[in-house]
Amino acid sequence: MTSVRPKLSAETPKVVTAWDVLTGATVYRTEDGKWSNYVEDAVILMGEAAETALQNARSEESLILDPYVMEVSGDGQVSGRETLRETIRAVGPTTHPDFRKPIRETNDAKSSGQAAHTVW
Repeated sequence: MTSVRPKLSAETPKVVTAWDVLTGATVYRTEDGKWSNYVEDAVILMGEAAETALQNARSEESLILDPYVMEVSGDGQVSGRETLRETIRAVGPTTHPDFRKPIRETNDAKSSGQAAHTVW
């Protein structure tokens, strides 16, 4: 399955995103080729590296669905013409704060050895 998405130029920073088959959650491709529930963990790609990562993701469609590249800023923040849609996918519904993704722990919590979230 594929979705029609806007064509992004090679110089545009982007990340690979998809949906987790088991949970339906939005996931993002990490630098080590795993999937995370948090856009902050996604590897920022440009040019041929983005196309290669997308092709690799498409080969994992038993784990994830409908992988595509989405535009981000140079520091990994959601940007571009689909900002609202991708922000909702990244942080959760806008209807009520109880339905949003949990707020991530600070770097201090991470350095103490506590797990901040799942990366698989």
